[in-house]
This record gives sequence, C-alpha cells and structure tokens, in this order.
Amino acid sequence: MNEYGTMAQAHFRKYLPERYAAIENPQEFFTELGEEVSAEIADRWAQMQAAAGNPAGEDFTDRVGRLNALKKQAEETVLNERVLLAPEPGAEDDG
Repeated sequence: MNEYGTMAQAHFRKYLPERYAAIENPQEFFTELGEEVSAEIADRWAQMQAAAGNPAGEDFTDRVGRLNALKKQAEETVLNERVLLAPEPGAEDDG
C-alpha cells in the first residue's frame, strides 16, 4: 500500500468509521485507492505542466520550484476529492 492508501485508511478509520466498517477487504480497497490516487495526481500534474508551458528565461532552480508547486496543487486537489472526505456525523472532527 502506498502513502496515499495509508493516508486514506487512517482518514476513513477516524472520520468515516461506518463507511470503513462496510469495506469487506480494507487492505485491497486502500491499496487500489492509493494506486488510483497516485495515477490521478500524476495525470493532473502533467495537465497542469502542459497548460503552464515553459516560461522563457526560467532557470533550473525556478523550474524545479514551479513544478514542485504544481505537483502539490495537483496532490491537494485529488486528496480532497478522493481521500480526505468530509467526516460522518458524530465522527471525531479535529478540523
């Protein structure tokens, strides 16, 4: 299970306990979810890179910083859509 699957499993256990309890095979479910999330992040990141292009005169350090920022944006979007779902009513809410 990758980092996204592990993150999702921890989130579901804490904030979505009813949904977590309904999962027949958590290991398989979160392994697959983690792989799907990883692929979706990579796809979104590639789309964002293509849309942004390569600014003229950008040096290596600036390029690395810009690409890392785009990856974090893609990761944040996908995690909010697929992993860090709103808590169930009555579930612990740490904000």
